[in-house]
Amino acid sequence: MSSIRVEEIFSSKGRVKILKLIIEHGEINITQLIKEAGLNHKVVSKHLEYLKNAGLVEEVKFNRMRIYRPNWINPKVRYIEELLRNL
Repeated sequence: MSSIRVEEIFSSKGRVKILKLIIEHGEINITQLIKEAGLNHKVVSKHLEYLKNAGLVEEVKFNRMRIYRPNWINPKVRYIEELLRNL
């Protein structure tokens, strides 16, 4: 897990939107993320990769399906959840 700063997480509206959707849903697949975020596959994939590398999101594979969920072990996720809930 790389060291990230708050500014980096929130520097992209798309990234924040995706992270918020993942936290709200608990678990979500990329098709649903694309639909609800209103972003294209390439952009969503790029943000998911960033969020996974930052240790904020986990990817779970079920055969060909990939599910994304918050990495609740990372304390930053709880802080971000609280922040998003209060905005």
